[in-house]
Amino acid sequence: MTLSALLVGYLLDLWLGDPPHWPHPVRWMGGAITGIQRVIRRGCHSQRALYFGGGVLWVVVVGGTWLSISVLMDILSFNSFLTWLAQAWLTYTLLATRSLRDAAMAVYYALRSDSLEASRQQLSYIVGRDTQNLSRPQIMRAVVETVAENTVDGVIAPLFWLFIGGVPLAMAYKAVNTLDSMVGYRTPQYQAIGCVSARMDDLANCLPARLGWVVLALAAGVLGLDGRNAWRIGWRDRYQHKSPNCAWSEATVAGALGIRLGGPNTYFNQRVEKPWIGEARRDIVLDDITASIRLMYVASALTLVVMCLFTGSVVGIV
Repeated sequence: MTLSALLVGYLLDLWLGDPPHWPHPVRWMGGAITGIQRVIRRGCHSQRALYFGGGVLWVVVVGGTWLSISVLMDILSFNSFLTWLAQAWLTYTLLATRSLRDAAMAVYYALRSDSLEASRQQLSYIVGRDTQNLSRPQIMRAVVETVAENTVDGVIAPLFWLFIGGVPLAMAYKAVNTLDSMVGYRTPQYQAIGCVSARMDDLANCLPARLGWVVLALAAGVLGLDGRNAWRIGWRDRYQHKSPNCAWSEATVAGALGIRLGGPNTYFNQRVEKPWIGEARRDIVLDDITASIRLMYVASALTLVVMCLFTGSVVGIV
């Protein structure tokens, strides 16, 4: 993996985002997951069988992704420019900084226009909770939480695994994350078949989530926000979530902004009690959405710097 290809892919993501009609590996992964899941459900009729089938689903999708990308890179290895081009393009598809920014700003603009229904509709595209009855503050809180959480899933973790194992390992991580987003739910429909995917996603994000705490707190200081409180709340509330990883970034962003995130929400018409994260030094405001986006951008740049300093010589980035 060359540093120049990584930087070009990173900059392409900031510039282009994710045009909906362009080919994208994650959409291919999604199609594969849907098809394989259908076959597994057809043959697995008990909970035990579905647990086993979920493991097979994970191995086939993640292993198949890693193997296919490894083979592709081997095939292209005869030409250094083609190898570089593939690395740059795949890096671009791995990152979600611009697309996350665009999705959050779509809600922001709807709220700024005082269109509550439009903001709820835009929010429904990026969160799993029910949005039809959310108030304006609840919508803003949901957007900030989504940006904070996905700063790890969509930016920091892909960069981390790129530095550790190059494009094949980073694409395998993306498969892990896509599986979790599609089947890793604690609902009757997915609890069995999605169990392995959910647990493996927790494992894959363990180190990136902790790195996210560091770079988001540093980003708060760079942006003139409350960096000290970001460190403190990020550490204090790091386990205030059912996921062992999500609260690290959410708590850090909450501390940087001086607001409270988390709390109860409704999923599939069922109220889910969740702990609060952070301290409500003030009420959440619309500009907290743009502040969370700035934190994401600076944190992504700091991740590049940190990983270059600490792992560049190890993995041979030149």
